[in-house]
Amino acid sequence: MSRVWSVDVRVTPREGILDPAGETIRRALGNLGYEGVHSVRAGRLIRLEVEADGPEAARASAEKMCEQLIANPIIEHYVVRVREG
Repeated sequence: MSRVWSVDVRVTPREGILDPAGETIRRALGNLGYEGVHSVRAGRLIRLEVEADGPEAARASAEKMCEQLIANPIIEHYVVRVREG
């Protein structure tokens, strides 16, 4: 039986890929006096509500969405988290 699942997708740049937004944040934090911040990786959070037969089906659907549209797998890494909606 289908139900709605809340799915969070966190997308971040892969290690070794330049992250201009993260570097800008790091510099701004330094300017605000937070000198101990050595690295910042900026990303984005996408929240989906997915109808599926179970959490694994919701995860599989979200992963397919990531591969086709949400993330660029060449330069980005994504993590999918499913919870009951």
